[in-house]
Amino acid sequence: MTDDMLPLEGVRVIDLTRILSGPFCSMILGDLGAEVIKIEGRDGDAVRRQGDIVDGMSWYFAGFNRNKRSLTLDLRTEEGKAVLERLLKDADILTENFRPGVLDKMGLTAERLAEINPGLIVTSINGYGSTGPYADRPAFDFIAQAMSGFMSSNGTEETGPLRAANPITDLICGLYAALGAVAALRGREAGGPAQKVEASMMMSMLSMMAYLSAGALASGKDPARTGNDHPIASPYGLFHTADGDIAVAPSTEAICAKFMTELDLGHVLSDPRFDTNGKRLEHRAELNAMINAALSTDTQANWITRLNDAGVPCGRVQTMLDVLDDPQVAAQEMVLDVPHPGHGTVRMTGFPMKFSATPLRVRHPAPDLGGDNDAVLREAGYSDADITRLKARNVI
Repeated sequence: MTDDMLPLEGVRVIDLTRILSGPFCSMILGDLGAEVIKIEGRDGDAVRRQGDIVDGMSWYFAGFNRNKRSLTLDLRTEEGKAVLERLLKDADILTENFRPGVLDKMGLTAERLAEINPGLIVTSINGYGSTGPYADRPAFDFIAQAMSGFMSSNGTEETGPLRAANPITDLICGLYAALGAVAALRGREAGGPAQKVEASMMMSMLSMMAYLSAGALASGKDPARTGNDHPIASPYGLFHTADGDIAVAPSTEAICAKFMTELDLGHVLSDPRFDTNGKRLEHRAELNAMINAALSTDTQANWITRLNDAGVPCGRVQTMLDVLDDPQVAAQEMVLDVPHPGHGTVRMTGFPMKFSATPLRVRHPAPDLGGDNDAVLREAGYSDADITRLKARNVI
């Protein structure tokens, strides 16, 4: 391993995923240095045609398919399946997000995959898991948000259940799948078996419910919808300053004391109504009214500086454009301008994982559909005549 070698350099991923949860998983693997070959049908991943299309490139697709190469392949044909099997012989990881059982119908059963490549790690992403009464149901992020308990605990009693604006179950599931693939790879390299890794959208979201699911298990009660207030901490939430709201998170008794002292409300914590967190939860509306009155005496910017200096976590609610223009985001290089040959420059979010010796980078922009057909097939041992024949037969 050289000093500038990325963590997964030398790892080959054959990627059968599409839309979002799977491509997010394979993008993470690609960002970490793996060679990712994205297998697409002749029409390509549906996301290629979604979102804003600029210079012939979907920015939605570009943002989730960097560091990959594209091979078009008709897997409905025996020749197409033969090409895939040839690629799998030299692969480390196969990623797929079909419904459970689809790989089997394609002839790629666990037994057949083991014959092709005994060391292959199969990473499967689905809606609900491959066992249980919902295994065969179609899945979508919105449905997984609803069924995981997330929506029922989001929002307020007045709004009713609310979804997250971003496709959170897709993203969390893709993240778990990538983590599982890397863990399985490490296990195989340590002498363990090559194994199948599975992550589902509903169960991934359920695992993120944290103290809400823990509380329900302990109490037998559903969590209340508390909106921007914290379900088990007070004060905590959005408060009003003279010129705008601020988010404040005094999550411990010590930080709560600092917060109230900065507002000249330290004496309130000795009031029998507010001297414990439990009592503050009961009298949250009264306490919040006092806090809002104190904060309204100064500006948002001044309170943010003052409270953070005092060790009280505090910030303003930023719009998406605010965040993308934030100096901290710039310092962390979280907005990238990526040249896409033939399509101009695409702006996208950067890498949240920071490596001290081998910083992550965009080695390949999102590929054009089938843009790497010839190169990938030549690397797999196909001759130019073979490639011409496959093209003539519409296999690629």
